[in-house]
Amino acid sequence: MILAPGFVSADSLVNTAGRARLRELRAHCPAVLPSLLLCDFGRLAEEIFRLEAAGTACLHLDVMDGHFVPNLTYGLTIVEACRRCTNLVLDVHLMISNPADYLRHYRDAGANVLTIHIEAVRDPRPLLKEIHSLGAAAGLALNPSTPAAAVQPFLADCDLVLPMSVQPGFGGQAFDDTALDKLRQIRDWSRASNPELLLEVDGGINAQTISSCAAAGAQLFVVGSGIFRQKDYAAAINSLTRLAAAGSDNLA
Repeated sequence: MILAPGFVSADSLVNTAGRARLRELRAHCPAVLPSLLLCDFGRLAEEIFRLEAAGTACLHLDVMDGHFVPNLTYGLTIVEACRRCTNLVLDVHLMISNPADYLRHYRDAGANVLTIHIEAVRDPRPLLKEIHSLGAAAGLALNPSTPAAAVQPFLADCDLVLPMSVQPGFGGQAFDDTALDKLRQIRDWSRASNPELLLEVDGGINAQTISSCAAAGAQLFVVGSGIFRQKDYAAAINSLTRLAAAGSDNLA
């Protein structure tokens, strides 16, 4: 891959262990990431073992504080519990108002990817650099109402960008197709500023929406009900992965 003069990839700033997990995630793209928000927490270890057996490469954990978003989910203890159960990549999405106070704690708990929201901070660059210094991959998320241009200045500092396709706070919402335009815009911008950038999409991802997201440039697909409301996790993940791969073959 030919990079622009003076370009320094974001993952070059991650330590050796962090780069290895990032390469692992990239190698599985297109990848379906089960969102544990909809799993059976009374059987958390069993759910994780089922997902491992189904071939998933990464688990997505939605941390909500009841302030940045109107819902309260889970925090450090669940991330720690997941890490004790598995060596899968843990993609931790911090939907919280004060992410700077918790980055080290979530990294210590076992997070391999830490994603913060552009709406939660005035300048995300210092936090993205801190995430890298902690040995994790750094992500930047934006809500449906936030224009893609808000994250453009920071693409070179990110390992992934996550345009939300639902308003964050609750699972099971319908897909907002404004995310497709954002995926295309960010994909086009990143070709010059950060060609290694991963694009993730979260919210309403299912058999009807995943292909169009892949065609718009998404490589990581966070799925909740499309997995956890199915009897056979492996069949659900495999079917969605095939649809994503087909969509990737038709990049818009």
